[in-house]
Amino acid sequence: MQQAINRALHTLLTEDPDVLVFGEDVGALGGVFRVTDGLQKEFGDQRVFDTPLAESAIMGMAVGLAMNGWRPVPELQFDGFAYPAIDQIVNQVARMNYRTRGAAPMPITLRLPSFGGIQAPEHHGESLEALFAHTPGLKVAAPSDPAEAYSLLLQSVRSDDPVVFMEPKARYWDRRPVQLSEPTDPIGTSRIVRPGRHATLVAWGAMVHKCLQVAELAAEDGVELEVLDLRWLKPIDAAGLAASVARTKRAVVVHEAPLTAGLGAEVSTLITENCFRDLAAPVQRVTGFDVPYPAGPLEPQYLPTIDRVLLAVQRTLEY
Repeated sequence: MQQAINRALHTLLTEDPDVLVFGEDVGALGGVFRVTDGLQKEFGDQRVFDTPLAESAIMGMAVGLAMNGWRPVPELQFDGFAYPAIDQIVNQVARMNYRTRGAAPMPITLRLPSFGGIQAPEHHGESLEALFAHTPGLKVAAPSDPAEAYSLLLQSVRSDDPVVFMEPKARYWDRRPVQLSEPTDPIGTSRIVRPGRHATLVAWGAMVHKCLQVAELAAEDGVELEVLDLRWLKPIDAAGLAASVARTKRAVVVHEAPLTAGLGAEVSTLITENCFRDLAAPVQRVTGFDVPYPAGPLEPQYLPTIDRVLLAVQRTLEY
């Protein structure tokens, strides 16, 4: 995934001279995860450059650049570092186009290494998708594998709307072949990663891989689970969700963020509203706990496990 994102940025910088990549250590170092490795050397330090360690300044600069015709792609080094920039993201990036009645579009793609799974220190692992998805004016994407990272980033940067691009840190080293082709699905489209008939597992980011592991184990007992990768967390593919759950009659939503007011609540409601007559059981949620995102060795105790997801599948099949 790390290399796929790098290749997408290379493509975007090549095709559009207005694309700028900047952030903390993205230039000479190539990013803390080496996602931008080699880009400054090829495109120069006027288009790929380092910034001070000041997240509010990074996003404020992105707003000014977008207002002057550029297409900024800022990176905040870790998702937990986004909190100091929330004022700029919510009050400027998300609202400027609305405030100016379309005179100042914000074609900004905020690259945000997100979620957990690497047992990093405090503030280096968060799940902020509900915060961003709740903000009118923002689009939110979360790729689950290298191919998705490549195509979704192309779509995000080419969009004239601001996008928060949440890259699952735990999957940066996921390796698989990628066809470097143009995206074909429109923005806001989910995808079926594994077809099934007994229940639908809905996830995004690194949890898609976790759900695929669950589906493999469930298949040993004859349970065929469909895995739906939401991909776009804003806008959400309500029609795609409904089509899948209408077939399987059951749904389990899996995400890393805390349970209360997490994005899984919105997904569950959309399923219930659109599939009430089709559902054979209440929608189940498997999430993180309602505690601050833990650091280091406590993280595995917090994240959804295969056993917890299997238990939720068992509960929904008992109805």
